[in-house]
Amino acid sequence: MTMKPDPSDPGLTWFKSSYSSGAGGECVEVAARHEAVHVRDSKDTTRMGLTVDGAAWAAFVNFAAR
Repeated sequence: MTMKPDPSDPGLTWFKSSYSSGAGGECVEVAARHEAVHVRDSKDTTRMGLTVDGAAWAAFVNFAAR
């Protein structure tokens, strides 16, 4: 996992969970490219995000879905 210095990269298309509009709004946004998946805080999109490779993201989603 690496820190992404600019989460506002105009080349990324960000997706937010439909659950993020709830009372707390605690959620993340995700932007996927073939070389990596970028993750950032949906409440403060100006903060640094995380970048993980596709295999790590797939393992995380598989674990979270259980």
